[in-house]
Amino acid sequence: MNICMFTNTYLPHVGGVARSVSSISHDLRKTGHNVLVITPTFSGDDELEEKDVLRVPAIQNFNGSDFSVRLPLPVVFMKKIADFNPHVVHSHHPFLLGDAALRVSRRRKLPLIFTHHTLYEKYTHYVPLDSKALQHFVIQLSCEYANLCTNVIAPSQSIAQLIRTRGVSRPIWVVPSGVDTDSFQAGDGGRFHEAHDISPNNLVIGHVGRLAPEKNLTYLAEAVALFVRDYPQARFLVIGAGPSREEIRRIFEEYHLSQQLSMPGEKTGRELADAYKAMDVFVFASKTETQGMVLTEAMAAGKPVIALNASGSREVVQDDINGRLLAEDTKPEQFATAIEDFLNNKEKGETWRINATKTAQTFSRQACTDKLCGLYKSLVDEPVSANEDEEQRMTSWEGLLEMIRAEWDLTSKKMKAAFNAVTQENVGRVNKDAP
Repeated sequence: MNICMFTNTYLPHVGGVARSVSSISHDLRKTGHNVLVITPTFSGDDELEEKDVLRVPAIQNFNGSDFSVRLPLPVVFMKKIADFNPHVVHSHHPFLLGDAALRVSRRRKLPLIFTHHTLYEKYTHYVPLDSKALQHFVIQLSCEYANLCTNVIAPSQSIAQLIRTRGVSRPIWVVPSGVDTDSFQAGDGGRFHEAHDISPNNLVIGHVGRLAPEKNLTYLAEAVALFVRDYPQARFLVIGAGPSREEIRRIFEEYHLSQQLSMPGEKTGRELADAYKAMDVFVFASKTETQGMVLTEAMAAGKPVIALNASGSREVVQDDINGRLLAEDTKPEQFATAIEDFLNNKEKGETWRINATKTAQTFSRQACTDKLCGLYKSLVDEPVSANEDEEQRMTSWEGLLEMIRAEWDLTSKKMKAAFNAVTQENVGRVNKDAP
C-alpha cells in the first residue's frame, strides 16, 4: 500500500508530532508499505539521510516558535506525488500542509485520514493578535477540517470524546502513537550520569519535552524547585529546548538553586534512552496534550510518573499504581509534596516502577501500527466518491477560510491604525514637551 503523509513538523524538529510521524513512517515501511512524507524544510534537515521525504520550502522559526510555516506547494511536488501513486492520504495537521493533503485526496479521489494530534487553540499565542475569537476560529477550523476527512484518528480516548462534543461527526478511531519500548528499556543511566557530571548519589527528578509556554513549565519548575531546595542531593534534569528554557533557569536562580538544575538540551536515540534511565521519577504538568508520549517513554524505562490529571496524561498514569495523577488545580507546593512522598517510600516506588513498565507495553509501536494498518485496509477496500453533502462541506470549508482571512485583514488594519495613532500621539507629546 502507498501512503502519502502530510505534516507541518518533522525531523530534525524535536516534538511529539514530529517523532510520532517519523516512528509511524518507519514502522509502516517495516511492514512492507511505502510511505511518502511531505513536510516543510527545517534548519539542519540537510544533514539527515532521508528516504521518501519531500521538503517543501518554508519560513523558519515562525513568530519566535520552533515551527516552520510552509510556502505554497510547488507544481513539481504534485508531479512527484502523482508518480508515487498513493492509495491513501494521511494528514497530521488541519492547517498549512493539511490543506494540501485535502486537495490531493479530492483530486485523486482517495480516502483522507486526519490525526488530531494537538489541542490547537492552546498554540494561538504563537500568532500575532491572539484572542479568544482566534481560539474559537481555530477550534471551528479543526472540526470543519475533520468533517471533510474520511476518518479521524484521536491519540487518546479523552481527545476522541472532546472532538466529538465539539462537532466532529466523522468516524473516530483511537490509535495512540507507538513507543519503542525496547530501546528505552535498554538505556544506560550510569553512562548519562558520567557524561553530564551527575553523581550516582543524586536524586534525579526528570522532564523531557519541548520547552514552550503551553507545556505549563513555569508551574512545573516552581514545584520542583520547592522540592529540591530541601534536598541538596536532588537534581532537576530537563531534556529539551524551546522558548521557556530561560524561564526555567530564572525560577531556579530566584530560589538560589542553579547548581541543582541540569539542562543539557535536546537528546535523541541512545542519549535520550540514557537520560530517561538516569531519572528516579518523571514529572509532567502539561494540560494541552492529546497523548503524553514522553510519559510512555519514561515508563518504558521503568520510571514512575507524577503528572496532572489532564488529557493525554490520564490515559497513561494510574494514580498510586504506576505514579501519581494529581488534580488539575493542584498547587505547586502539593506537587512538591507528592515528589517527596514517592522518594521517601521505597516499597511503593518499586511497585510503581514495575507497573510503569507493564503500562508501557500496551503502547508498543507494533500494537499501534497494527491498528493503523487495519484502518488503512478498511478504507482502501471501500472506494471514495463525492456526494452532494461532501460538496457542501467543501464549500463550507473554503468559506470558513475566506472568513478568517477577512477577519485577519480587518483586525490587522485596526491594530495598525491604533498603533499609528498612539505613535503619532506620543511623538506629538515629545515634540510639545521638548525645550
